[in-house]
Amino acid sequence: MLAFSVLQLEHWLGVALWPFLRIAGCLMVAPVFGASYVPARIKILLAGTATLAALPQLPALPPVAFLSGDGVMITIQQVIIGVALGYALQLVFDTLTLAGQLLANGMGLGFAFNVDPLRGVSTPAMGQFYVVLGTLVFLSLNGHLAFLELVIDSFRGLPVGTAGFEPQQYLALANLGSQMFAGALRIALPGITALLVINMAFGVASRAAPSLNLFAVGFPVTLIFGLFIVLFGLPTVGSGVVDLLTSQFAFMRQLVNGS
Repeated sequence: MLAFSVLQLEHWLGVALWPFLRIAGCLMVAPVFGASYVPARIKILLAGTATLAALPQLPALPPVAFLSGDGVMITIQQVIIGVALGYALQLVFDTLTLAGQLLANGMGLGFAFNVDPLRGVSTPAMGQFYVVLGTLVFLSLNGHLAFLELVIDSFRGLPVGTAGFEPQQYLALANLGSQMFAGALRIALPGITALLVINMAFGVASRAAPSLNLFAVGFPVTLIFGLFIVLFGLPTVGSGVVDLLTSQFAFMRQLVNGS
């Protein structure tokens, strides 16, 4: 009859559960994987499948009991690491939402809201359009596969243990939010500049013809020109999404490698 000690059972539990917690925490926050329309059972199943596929490639785990003080600390560290990686990628799509909102405010669509399927909350329709476009670019470039590969590779650069992120890495994560505003402005700037020129033209027209009802005339004209600007600016948005994804993946690799 086989007999197992409590320490052996705790060690075996930690071998599978600690990597699972990092991967599951990452998938719960990351875009596409953590969308509100994806059932929780599917997320757990995907995290479990990725964990089973990654276990043979993981470095040796520390001989720490799962229910000990160090084991609890390791559990917390794995959740933090996973959530941080998912948060870093989610900022790319938040950048697109903000860029769409900036452009929508200039073309008169700031009041048009739609339900975001990724989070289940109301967002500007133009921002939602950019998010859908960014999701298609992300999937067409196999970004979801590259992201899963990066999460699994993170166990080599940042192995399971009581040591997690350094203070400077937490600071880098906090400063990452400022890049969202810079990236949104970079994507929306061509359209905002074109709409500014149009509004300046209407300002000149209002001085030349004060009796002209600019609200009745300017709103549809601005809206039509704004839609054309969005149409002709799609290649710029696509290249902007690629640049954002490239920089975020580089940041995540530096984060898990401790540099």
